[in-house]
Amino acid sequence: MKKIMVVDDEYDVQITLKTLLNNLNYHVEIANDGDDCLKKLEEHPQKPDLIILDIMMPGTPVAEVIEKIDDIKIIFLSAVQISEKNRKKLSANKNVVDFIQKPFDNDDLIKIVKEQVGE
Repeated sequence: MKKIMVVDDEYDVQITLKTLLNNLNYHVEIANDGDDCLKKLEEHPQKPDLIILDIMMPGTPVAEVIEKIDDIKIIFLSAVQISEKNRKKLSANKNVVDFIQKPFDNDDLIKIVKEQVGE
């Protein structure tokens, strides 16, 4: 079973993504922000196959969080429009594989997730 970590400070987004991905037989772990994500990655020996990471959250800036994540694909999730300059800067990290704009279309999100976890 593929494991996906959803990192978002919005409870509604957490529950929506968890329900949607659980229904597709993915194991979903929730983190409330970047710091929580890094802590969970450190504590759990089995790393997720994919991280869906909100860009705008309290705590450590996302740009610093992604620098501490090795060999895990990351899809950014954002409610705000990201400038092309910032998108390029964030995409410079080799782990960043896609951006999804909130509100997202469930079918589009599922398609992107399946592509990234190899299903």
